[in-house]
Amino acid sequence: MASKRALILNQKDSVANVLEEVEPGDQIMANSGNDTLVIDAVERIPFGFKVALRDISQGEPMFKYGEIIGRASQAIRKGALVHVHNLEGVRGRGDLRRGRQ
Repeated sequence: MASKRALILNQKDSVANVLEEVEPGDQIMANSGNDTLVIDAVERIPFGFKVALRDISQGEPMFKYGEIIGRASQAIRKGALVHVHNLEGVRGRGDLRRGRQ
C-alpha cells in the first residue's frame, strides 16, 4: 500500500488537499502542523483535489481554510474525492437566504 501526502489548512477543516495522485487503497497522511491524520483512500483523487477527512452527512456544511466552502449534496465517505459532484456551493446564493432550496 502506497503512502501519499495531503495538507489540512485549518483544524476546523473537513477536507484536505492531496499533494500527489492518489489511487484507491492508498494510505493518505494528512498533515496539520504537528498532527497527522491517516486516511485510506476509497477512490482515485487527482493531485490538488480535496479528500474527505471523515464521513460527511448530506446537507452538512464543509470546511476548508477554516471557512464554509459549501455543503455536501450527498453523503461522502471518509477518504473519498470531494468536488462538484458531491459539494454544493452556498456563497452568493440569494435563494438560500430567502429560505428556498
